[in-house]
Amino acid sequence: MKKWTSMKKRSVIAGLMTAAASTSVWAADAETQAQIDELKAQVAALADSLEAQSASTSAYPVYVGGYGEMHLNLNQGKDNEIDFHRFVLFFGKDFNERTRFFSEFELEHSLAGDGKPGEVELEQAYVEYDLTDKTQAKAGLFLIPVGILNETHEPETFYGVERNSVENKIIPTTWWEGGVAINGEIAAGLSYDVAMHSGLSNDLGNIRSGRQKVAEATANKAAYTARIKYTAVPGLELAATLQYQDDILQGMGDDEIGARLIEAHAVYQNAGFGLRALFAQWNIDSDINDVTEGASKQKGFYLEPSYRITDKVGVFARHSRWDNAAADDAESEYKRNDVGVNYWLADTAVLKADVFRTRQDGDLNAAGYNLGVGFSF
Repeated sequence: MKKWTSMKKRSVIAGLMTAAASTSVWAADAETQAQIDELKAQVAALADSLEAQSASTSAYPVYVGGYGEMHLNLNQGKDNEIDFHRFVLFFGKDFNERTRFFSEFELEHSLAGDGKPGEVELEQAYVEYDLTDKTQAKAGLFLIPVGILNETHEPETFYGVERNSVENKIIPTTWWEGGVAINGEIAAGLSYDVAMHSGLSNDLGNIRSGRQKVAEATANKAAYTARIKYTAVPGLELAATLQYQDDILQGMGDDEIGARLIEAHAVYQNAGFGLRALFAQWNIDSDINDVTEGASKQKGFYLEPSYRITDKVGVFARHSRWDNAAADDAESEYKRNDVGVNYWLADTAVLKADVFRTRQDGDLNAAGYNLGVGFSF
């Protein structure tokens, strides 16, 4: 049903008032005049109600946003690939001053369906409520508060065409679960997040493949996340996250496999200079069941200095190391170097280019060039 605009409402009300006034001219007795006066009062009450409704609707609107990014990967020794990697829409609604809804709906790799490369995913859908001015609670499907990119990954907010390897292979971004969470401010510039939510499910210790994405997910065992964040110094963010999984077999094994993630990062921005540093490590119970050899410890870190030469041009270099089988003696660590440039066409529209080299056990594993375009609105 279409909503009336305020102008249309006022036109209808004015018409009713005019009709009522015209009727009074022809009234011949007191009884009729009383009926006319009552009609006028009803029309006035209707006007007040419509105006109040209009004001309420405009105060709490529905809002829409989104982002997208396309990548051209030029890989030496492999087929080149072009991919519209992500197209995401945000939908939100403020129900009142203390209650709001937010959602994130994504299409990956441009085309989804049987035999197609992409997926349609619901990455966020939660209701948030202000318990106090400094404390919020939410329930639903939300991004886990861990790392630098997991909660903020619009393409114009980071360097490099592809997301960094450590926040892909270890954390693993993008990671969402269903549950409840509370976040709040302890003091100026010091905040916390705590959450109880659904967990991973994988009998080999493969963290990224263990994400169930809240899609008829097995929920026999819960998981818990806690983060502390410091932002009191302008341009500086320090944060640490601890996550605990009761059982990554979700109660379906002979025994339980607990898993613990620790993550810490620093982000610093001063004028044109920027620096990002992150460390993450998983420890998984490994003396039972079928956890892949070496996967009981998985860790990685990266260091990324950058410099914003102008408002439009920025350059970066990144050194990353990660190992998804760090508990054994095998040389399974990857080392990757990225160097590139971002060119911002506007604040939220960016062109990207970079070159990378990845080595494992001293041997060249992958090398190539990437080009990308990204935007958000």
